[in-house]
Parts: sequence; structure tokens; C-alpha cells
Amino acid sequence: MTWLNDTRASYDTIAANYADETRDLLDRLLYVRAGVVLFAELVRATGGGPVADVGCGPGHTTALLRELGADAFGVDLSPAMIDIARREHPDARFEVGSMTDLEIADDSLAGVLAWWSLIHIPDEAVPGVVGEFWRVLRPGGVLAVGFHVAGTAGRDDRARHADVHYRTPTRVADWLREAGFTVEAQHLLRPDDPTPGAILFARRPGA
Repeated sequence: MTWLNDTRASYDTIAANYADETRDLLDRLLYVRAGVVLFAELVRATGGGPVADVGCGPGHTTALLRELGADAFGVDLSPAMIDIARREHPDARFEVGSMTDLEIADDSLAGVLAWWSLIHIPDEAVPGVVGEFWRVLRPGGVLAVGFHVAGTAGRDDRARHADVHYRTPTRVADWLREAGFTVEAQHLLRPDDPTPGAILFARRPGA
């Protein structure tokens, strides 16, 4: 898949600068940080268990999850990002992998966090990715997805290194429901900005 190779290469190229630019991002974007905290609390309320930060980049969010008590590990398409994550967060586990084909056992995770990583997946591939999230989550497992909001997909001029797809919360929620998830909450971030953000919390039913 050309788009997958292009995304990997683009993040390999900018990995060091990206890690520096995002190091304190969750301290600056407190509403986004609150979403990570809520996700960790929802996982804990299910009894805990392994959590995958899918599209973890340099591992900053994975590290926060671990600080919050979650048994979190990171997966990212970019080997350069994983190298940085392993160096900066040596106590955590990080693996090179694609959310299109996760090397994770069925029904094995208590939670999946896709924090502004689904934005690089084209529309036609999203159902397969969401199906992977369903497959690896155990019944009752929690999914949290953060993404850019707009009416159409396109390229983000602020992130020329990779295609960024904008979606409405309704569109993303429909994909989740079609995969079998129950959507439990929707948070709209910066609604007055030209490009808001959104977080959806969902659950695989059955527990």
C-alpha cells in the first residue's frame, strides 16, 4: 500500500523534530490530556489489563498512560519513532507495527488508544483498521479515538509530511458501530477553531 509506505517514510524523516515538538504537548493541551486520563480510568474500571497505544509516535502518551497505572505499550509504523520511544521511555515496551494488521492476539487487550493516528488512514481502509481494534480487544474492552474534525478528507497544510484526513464525529462513530462497538461518549475540542478536534470513547460489548 503506497499510502502506508509514504506515511512510514514521512514520520521516519521528521521523527526527531516531532518528538521535540510534542514532548510537552499533553501538558499544554489539557483537554486532550483529560481524554487520556479518562481512558485510563475506564480501563481500570473494567479490571485493568494490557493497553495498546496504536500510533504511539515517540511514546509520550504511552508514558503518561503508564504513569496513570495502565499496563500500556506502544505500536507505531515508523521505526525511527520507535527508536526514540525506546530511548526516551526505556521502562515501556514499544513495537514497530501497523494498525492495519496488528500482531496482537485476539481478545487480549483491555484498551486501545488511537490518539490522532487514525487520521493517516484513508477512508477505504478505516473499516479494516476498526475491525483490528475490535479483534484485539476483549469483551468489555475500551477504545478511545482522537482525530481532526472537518467535513471532508484532505491534506493538513500544517503537516505536509503526511496526508491527514479530516472526519466528522458522526462518520467515525458510524464506522465504530458498524464494527460492533457501542459508542459511549463524544468530546468536541476547540469547537470555535477552524479545525476542531474530537475524541470518541467506545466499548466492545460482551462483559
